[in-house]
Amino acid sequence: METPDFGIPPQLAGRMSMAEQYEYLRTKLSRRRTLVTAGAVASGLLTGCSGSGSSGTTTTTTTTATPSPATRVHGSVVSPFGRHLAFGADPKTQMRISWQVPLAVKKPYVRIGTRPEDLSRKIDAEVRDLHTPGVEGVRSALDQYYLHAALDGLRPGTTYYYGVGHDGFDPASAKRRSTIGSFRTAPAAPEKFVFTAFGDQGVSRAAAANDDVLLRQNPAFHLHAGDICYANVNGRGEKSDGYDPGFWDLFLKQNEEVSKSVPWMVTTGNHDMEAWYSPDGYGGQLARWSLPDSGFDPRSAPGVYSFTYGNVGVVALDANDVSYEIPANLGYTDGRQTAWLDRRLGELRASDDVDFIVVFFHHCTYSTSSHASDGGVRAEWLPLFTRHEVDLVINGHNHVYERTDAIRNGEVGRSVPIGSSTDPTRDGIVYVTAGGGGKDLYGFPAGVKESYEGHVHDHESVETFQWNRSKESEKETVEWSRVRYRGFSFLSVEAESGTRPRLKVSALAQSGERIDHFEVRRGA
Repeated sequence: METPDFGIPPQLAGRMSMAEQYEYLRTKLSRRRTLVTAGAVASGLLTGCSGSGSSGTTTTTTTTATPSPATRVHGSVVSPFGRHLAFGADPKTQMRISWQVPLAVKKPYVRIGTRPEDLSRKIDAEVRDLHTPGVEGVRSALDQYYLHAALDGLRPGTTYYYGVGHDGFDPASAKRRSTIGSFRTAPAAPEKFVFTAFGDQGVSRAAAANDDVLLRQNPAFHLHAGDICYANVNGRGEKSDGYDPGFWDLFLKQNEEVSKSVPWMVTTGNHDMEAWYSPDGYGGQLARWSLPDSGFDPRSAPGVYSFTYGNVGVVALDANDVSYEIPANLGYTDGRQTAWLDRRLGELRASDDVDFIVVFFHHCTYSTSSHASDGGVRAEWLPLFTRHEVDLVINGHNHVYERTDAIRNGEVGRSVPIGSSTDPTRDGIVYVTAGGGGKDLYGFPAGVKESYEGHVHDHESVETFQWNRSKESEKETVEWSRVRYRGFSFLSVEAESGTRPRLKVSALAQSGERIDHFEVRRGA
């Protein structure tokens, strides 16, 4: 009996976008055929690695992957999608390029060059096959294919052009040249630059609209403070959570217009603990992202790392490790993350090349919105932020924009009205909740008004709470809530070096209108 052909007819493929080709293949290939393919790949070429509690979930990696002959899909009709960049440990010389294909392909690679017409340098890519078992009431088992290429030895301050491909799909061919992207490495010496940040994005029109405004800021990189795509609906880090891994496909397509040229530096939120993958629910994160390997253990804590760009040292943390509110992964690093944080902050503060330290993670240190503040974050990390004089802390978790005054020893060290400046060496640290990335919005406590640029209200104390070790909420009355905005938004931060280094921090609404701004200057 003749094996059916599951490919896209060439005359049809030529008229379809990458996303349309992907959906065509996804629809035409039954779940059973997909699993047959994955089984053939795993048995023939890949080495599986699973940990305790994986419930049959397997994340596998190799440099090539061959589709089963049963599918008879030619590489020319399997189009890449969802390109997303990330720095290596050194943004001046390292870039990681990641993307996705709907089916396994042969010999994936990246072409790269300093001119779009010359992509002669070819770098092999790695396939990470992610298998998700069926989730009752949501979807049947699913296999996804993520590809990653490590680019090292790049020149600082240089624009590179690249294309991703595999056998049968050459980005340098005439009909594929529209798929070529570009990126720029960090400069050799500090110069003025902009980075952006938000958390809690998901897949929605609002998220895509935020991306559009963000891209117009021409950021050197973007910080994503967790709760990335919300494939895990409930966010408790348990297998009873509702879960649909197909949301990741939609998310990567949605963000590609930005993430194909702007390094997308993510960390882990509570909705990113996906209990179907080991270790500790982070197997999916390891399959989908290539992040700097500068943390204490990149294979078990992928959302923990640091890098330096210009005169700014950036530290990403995994607050699931210390969260009292959502304890699924509480203590999973046995204190190693906190010990690493202490060492890394000390190294950055001692560096002559670093003027500012920016730390970002998911759960809020200080916020008055729905999730309020996490006592675990305060207990474990607040003393370190204070000791090493961190300059700016960025969180998500609460789907609002909220910004504190400068806080020292748990109290207001100095008020920081809109448009003013603050000195962390004297005043304390400003904490920003930037959770308006695109997911459904929250509000503030009853009777508490929004207060932002153009709509400033008299400063007031706010009745709110924090989560304690017993996962109970403790009421507190706070004076530090300075700016509040209930709307989709993100941070845009301009860093300047030289004789008067400063961070010019702005918050922009989805319309592009500024809702807050202040400056951080050390020793001013």
